[in-house]
Formats: sequence, structure tokens, C-alpha cells
Amino acid sequence: MQLLNQLNFSRLSRSQIRTFKDKLMAFNMAVGGIGVIIAIVLIFFYLVYIVYPLFKSADISKINQFPVNAQYGQTLHLAIEEQNKIAVQYTSEGYALFFDTQTGKQIKQVSLLANHKAEVTSFKISQLVNDTVILGLSNGRALIVKHYFSISYPDDKMHIEPKIIYPVGEQSILVDNKKQPLVDVAYQQDDEQATIIAITKDSRILMALLQKESSGLLEEDDEESTAEFTQTIIALPQIQDASSVLIEPQQRIAYIAKKSGEVTVVDISEADNINVIEKVNLLKDNQILTSFTFLTGGISILVGNNEGEIAQWFPVKKDNIPYLTFIRSFNQQQSSIIDIETEQRRKGFISVTNEGQISIFNSTAKREVLNTIIPETPIQHIALSPRADFLITANDKEITTWHIENEHPEVSWAILWEQIWYESYSEPEYTWQSSSADNDFEPKYSFMPLAFGTLKAAFYAMLFAIPLALMGAIYTAYFMAPKMRAVVKPTIEIMEALPTVILGFLAGLWLAPFLEKNLVGVFSLLIVMPIGILLFSFAWQALPKKIRAQVPDGWHAALLIPVIFFLGWLALSLSPQLESLFFNGNIQLWLKTSLGLDFDQRNALVVGIAMGVAVIPTIFSIAEDAIFSVPKHLTFGSLALGATPWQTLIRVVILTASPGIFSAVMIGMGRAVGETMIVLMATGNTPVMDFSIFQGMRTLSANIAVEVPEAEVASTHYRILFLAALVLFLFTFIFNTAAEIVRHRLRKKYSSL
Repeated sequence: MQLLNQLNFSRLSRSQIRTFKDKLMAFNMAVGGIGVIIAIVLIFFYLVYIVYPLFKSADISKINQFPVNAQYGQTLHLAIEEQNKIAVQYTSEGYALFFDTQTGKQIKQVSLLANHKAEVTSFKISQLVNDTVILGLSNGRALIVKHYFSISYPDDKMHIEPKIIYPVGEQSILVDNKKQPLVDVAYQQDDEQATIIAITKDSRILMALLQKESSGLLEEDDEESTAEFTQTIIALPQIQDASSVLIEPQQRIAYIAKKSGEVTVVDISEADNINVIEKVNLLKDNQILTSFTFLTGGISILVGNNEGEIAQWFPVKKDNIPYLTFIRSFNQQQSSIIDIETEQRRKGFISVTNEGQISIFNSTAKREVLNTIIPETPIQHIALSPRADFLITANDKEITTWHIENEHPEVSWAILWEQIWYESYSEPEYTWQSSSADNDFEPKYSFMPLAFGTLKAAFYAMLFAIPLALMGAIYTAYFMAPKMRAVVKPTIEIMEALPTVILGFLAGLWLAPFLEKNLVGVFSLLIVMPIGILLFSFAWQALPKKIRAQVPDGWHAALLIPVIFFLGWLALSLSPQLESLFFNGNIQLWLKTSLGLDFDQRNALVVGIAMGVAVIPTIFSIAEDAIFSVPKHLTFGSLALGATPWQTLIRVVILTASPGIFSAVMIGMGRAVGETMIVLMATGNTPVMDFSIFQGMRTLSANIAVEVPEAEVASTHYRILFLAALVLFLFTFIFNTAAEIVRHRLRKKYSSL
């Protein structure tokens, strides 16, 4: 600054001052350009930083190991409370043992069979409520048990009190009047009834229905309630060699499996009308069923076999009848699957083989996030915490605890860009649905509907904007009188300063209802407007030359202003009559019945017009400058050689200005792709893949604006939205880079003109 103050500009020549100013401005431009590049690079790396954890593999680390208390029998099942501090171990002698997960110290023991003269012959977890289990007994009875952890804060310190409760009473339920041992059992409940299905030792299959009598019972949110019920025993169809049974949470369908993999699907929704829906083999020849369980939500079935393969099946409706359908397989294991534990809050699961191989999968993403072998001791049982961040493995001798780092297993290339067969869908689809009120919800993170919507919105906007902007730029720069140009050009350019939120507001609240009401009139403009302008032009040419000469060259466009307003008024006035004449008075219904096209009020037509209005000033200004900057000697030389003004325009002016025109279109396209507020307010924001001009869409930018405020920071949903921003960033960068390369080639090709 001192150096600048010491300079005596009065002693410098005008050229020296100009040189100094040029260098100063060049320096400022360089600093500004470098600053922009640095900002863009920092944005890119910040997006990568947020997105990177989505694609990290899971990690498992050992915490502790302690011996099993074998005096209470073999382990049947393990479960962990949400804080990962206390676990429960169910044993073959009928005990529930609560122990500290850090030290293995026993906290509490409960004898479940203290008042029952029987032994445990089978055991199953309820798939509706993971902390409810059923024990099949040797006397044909079943006992329903639920472990419950009561949390209190005495002296501001968390205290967890483990409890055992009996949802349907402490007395066991008689399932088999013949008192045969139950070799497999299944249990489900809801607010109205509970269902037990058991396979007896002599291969009979029985169902016990427990109908609720008193209010407030059998409810999940009442942890210590006991139900009063009436009991009905029903014999199900005989299935020879049945080994395992599952009941779906709605208690309408039962799946009864054999070791060979054959599953019988039984409709149990009506007690007096039990029927077999189908029989299907879930395994290949010579394979043996080793694991048969529900995925979280009770829709999908996971089937493990002796060759290390896990398959996912779920019912798909055909003619309103659900048929079990193979969906996908996970076959990275090397030996027999001995146990599968599902995550409670995600569509993931963990499997273990008889060689100690532990694998973690996410079913929707078709992704294996962990595959490791623990060779120290064989694993017989596994338990996963509710948050899926704590694992217990057990065998006859010891229990081992593990910490799992697995934050974002739901994301993979397939779920982002490929068709996925989601639960309850009839076929694979591209779907975006990031949240739901249902805890068993299967997140759907496909970018395809969003990318499609982005391109669709940009396409219709450019379809509206390019012809108007380029034709207007050509006329303004080449034909229009200078004085008129001095008014028209700034007027159009100042439209660029109009906030897009205002355009979106007008499009959503005024334009969309207006187009719905006058749809026929708007489309008739496509016919009335060009025909009317041509007729006016012919009429103008037919006037005497003396009259035509009174309008100076370059001012003829002003004559079209009243003509355009009149034609617009005429088309809109005739809209009701045209709709009654050609479309039975309702064009929306005609589109549906005749063409099969649905009509949404906020659709691509609204977006195309509103976004086109926003893009037109950008394309017009740059293209007009490019055309107007074509050296006049080229134009005069062409005209002097006998070319007409139109020939000069098409073969000289436009070719010379083509790099600028191309840049104008590409910059307009970039703006249309990244536009947020107009598509946010002027469309239904429905992520559908329908190219119809009468349907809405959801774009990447609008999706980010809508869902980021609702997303939990650092969650999968949050990072997925940043990934969408990164995709939009890369798309724009690649698109603009390619456009710049094309522009330079055009400039090099036509610079010699």
C-alpha cells in the first residue's frame, strides 16, 4: 500500500498508467480465479470426506472372553440388552441366566421350569418381538417367556434390572393332548391373539390359537401384563419329516420346512379353513437345510444350507395369491451354516459356519460387509445386540464378546444404480423412499429416479428455452434496430435477477392451476401462434410499399407484440369450446382413457415453462453477445459477394458465433440441472421414472433440499444425500468440461473465417 502511495501517477504517461491498470486487473482476476478453483476443490474434498464412510467395510474386534457356567445345561440362545451391559443365556435345563457382558459375572438366574415336570425339547425366538421366546417341552406343552430389562436412574446413575415375564401366564400351554415331546415350535402374537405351531415327535403338526379375553393384554408396550385367553387346538395338514416351522407376524401364513429344503406354505388365517398354498423346494439337490429363520420384519425368509449358501426368499403376489419367490443368494461361506442372527433395526444379518467363519451381510444392498474366520474355538451360538454393534459368540466351554464397527451396510453400487427387488414388491424396481414410520422399513436409496427426474426437468426446460432464447438472440443481434436492441437486451437480461423462489412460487400457485384449467388452449397455441404470425407476415407483405416503408428496418418485431397478445387471448378463449368439441369436455379424463396417461397438476409442463423462463435470460445474453461480436467485415464481405442476409446469417455469422452459442446452451443446461427452488415448488416431488410431460418428478437438488433438514447428522440417510450432492457436482463438472472441450474445437475450427 505504501508503494502505491509513493507512486506519482502524474509523472507516468497514459500508456504506462494503462499498463499498470491492466497488470493490476490481471492480477486480481488471477487471484479470483485461483480462489474459485480452491473453493471448488475444497467443496469436492468435503463431500468426499462426508461420503467416504458409506463404503467402508465392517470391522470386528475382540473385547473379552470368559468360561460358560455348564451346570445349567447347554446354551440354547443368547440375547443382549440395548446398552450392551447385560446379556441373557437360555439353557437346555430350562434356566435363564443374566450375566455381565464385560466380566461374565452372573447377575441373576431364573428357573423357567421350576413348576413344570418336563424337559426342554425345542426352542424358538419370536420374530415379531425378538426378546420373546417359546420353549417346547417334553410333555406336549409350550412355555412363552420374555426377558425384560427395566432401566432406572437412582442417584443419577443408570441401573438395569433384568426380569423374566410370562406374556400368556406362568403356566405352560397345552399344545398336544397326546403329550408327545415338541421337536420344533413357533410363536407369534398381536393385540388380539397369539398363535403357537408345534411339530411333535411323532410328526404331527398342531396349532394352538390363544384368543384374548381381557383388554390391555398381549400388548407389546405393557411389559409385565399377563393375558387371559381361550385356547383352541387345530391339527394342520400332515407333512412327513417336517423339521422346522415359522409363523409370519400377521399370523396368516405358516412355513413348514423339511431338512431337504422343501417348504410347505400353509394359509392359517381362518381357523376353520386351513389350506396349503404351495410346496416349494428352497435348496438344490443334495443340499441340507441347516438354518431357517425370518429376516427382520417377518417377510423374508433366510435359508442356510450345508454348503455355506444363504438364500433370501419372500412371498410375491400373483393373482392376489402370495407365492414364495427366490430373490437373491449370499454364497461367500466355505462350509455349513450353523446359525443366522438378524439385525433388529436393519435388513442385515450375521452368519457363522462350523469352521468359525463369521460373515455380515445386508440383504437389500446385496452387500457382504465382513467376512472373517475365528479359528480359536468352534462357535455354536451367536447373539447380536439391538444396535448391531456388539456380538457374543458361544460354545460349550466359553463365551466371547466382540465389538462390531458397521455403520452403513445399507449402501452399495447395486442399491444406488441397479433395480432392487424390495420386500412386498412384485418385481425389481428403481425406488427412492428414504424413511417410514415402520421400524421394519426397508430403506430404498436408488439414485435412478432422482437422476432421471433431473434430466427430465432439464430436458423440458431446455426444450422450451433454447428455441425462444436462440431465435431471440439471433434476431436481436442481427436484425433489430440498435435503439430497440438497447431496450430489449437489458430488459431480458434483468429477468435473470428475478429470484427463482418467486418463479417457483408463481409456478406452483398460479401457473399449475392455470395450465390445468386451460390445457387445450395452451397446446392450441403451438398451432395458432405460428400460423397467425405467418398470416400476419403475408398480410404485411401484401400492403403497399408506401405503408411498409413507414416502419424503419429493425423495428418490425414491435408490430408482432399486439398480434402475439391477440393470438394468445384467442387460443385461451377458445379452450373450453375446443375441449368440449374434441375431448368430451375433460381432457384429463380423455388422456387417461384414450392414451393411458395420468395427469398431475404439478407436472413437467409447469416445470418446463417456469424453469425455461429462468434459463432464457442466461442463454439469450451469452448467445446474443456472441452473435453481435462477429466482425462486421465478415458480414459485409458476404453481402458484397452476393449472399442474402439469411445466407450470411446461416453460413457466416452463426458458424463464427457457434462457440459462444454452444457455451450459452451449456451454461443454460448447467443451470437447469442444478435448479432447486422451481422444481421443488412446481412439481409433486414424486420420485417416479415417467417421461410423460403430464407427470411430475423429483430432482437430485430438490431431494437434497427437502430431506437434508430431516436427516440425522452422520446417519446413512444424511451421507446418502451428500453422495447425491457429490454425484450432481461430478455430473456438472464432467458435463461442463466436455462442453468446454467442444467449445474450444468449434472456436479453433471457425476462427479462420
